[in-house]
Amino acid sequence: MNRRPVRALGAGLALAMLGACRTSSSRPSSTPKPAVVAAEDFWGSIARQLGGDRVEVQSLIANPDADPHDYEPTPGDARALASAKFVITNGIGYDPWTNKLLSANSASGRTVLKVGDLLALKEGDNPHQWYSPESVEKVVEAIVDDYKKLDPSHAGDYEQQRAGFEQTALGPYHSAIAAIKAHYAGTPVGASEGMFAPMADALGLKLVTPARFLDAISEGNDPTAADKATVDHQIAEKAIKVFVFNSQNATPDVRRLVDAAKANGIPVTTLTETLTPQGATFQDWQTTQLQRLQSALAMATGK
Repeated sequence: MNRRPVRALGAGLALAMLGACRTSSSRPSSTPKPAVVAAEDFWGSIARQLGGDRVEVQSLIANPDADPHDYEPTPGDARALASAKFVITNGIGYDPWTNKLLSANSASGRTVLKVGDLLALKEGDNPHQWYSPESVEKVVEAIVDDYKKLDPSHAGDYEQQRAGFEQTALGPYHSAIAAIKAHYAGTPVGASEGMFAPMADALGLKLVTPARFLDAISEGNDPTAADKATVDHQIAEKAIKVFVFNSQNATPDVRRLVDAAKANGIPVTTLTETLTPQGATFQDWQTTQLQRLQSALAMATGK
């Protein structure tokens, strides 16, 4: 499976975008609740909580059974983006189809937050920045700043939403990160792909899987024979304490590694690219995954 998508806008989608252009020109210049569209539900969940009942948020990629790298936009996606007052995309090569849809309807007055641009990252850098607590904090700040610009009369309300989100909603998430770092910093771990790398850094874990292997699996490419041999050796020799894999990209090669880790008594835990279960909040999803990882580390290290 090639996870680097090649996007081709079909005739139906192009017509939908043209229709969206005509429709957007006749819409009122302002609405009581700004329409917010997030390309991915992890950013959408954060945007919804920061906006409260003053915004209407729609996430385009929200199926936990799908691989976001292979997502094909629909005419409904085109219409949603065309009518949105505020759009949040990941960028960094993760959702290139959003650039095409936005370019097809350059509506005036629309705010677009591209996470990659915010973080000064480019295609080829790790796009999975929702697994970086530091990046998440920067996105939270940017969303609130954009809300205040879109709806300045309620700027104070958005600041209150942010305070509550950071202090209360994200509390268990930050506590789980701090607990793992305090007890397991320096522990060698393995992973199936690069999605886990930003979180591994934040937790102080030693991710020993070759970076080229992580990138290859993330992009849907075959790792080199040498990198495969290294990963196999790390599992066979128990050079890692825990193996982490993306259950939304469980290729036969990844499954083979999972089976090998289990056969060697290495605890295995999973991550997903989108909210699981569907409709979960960002913080509940992330905290649950962190708690599973903490349990796996405790099992592996006895502490």
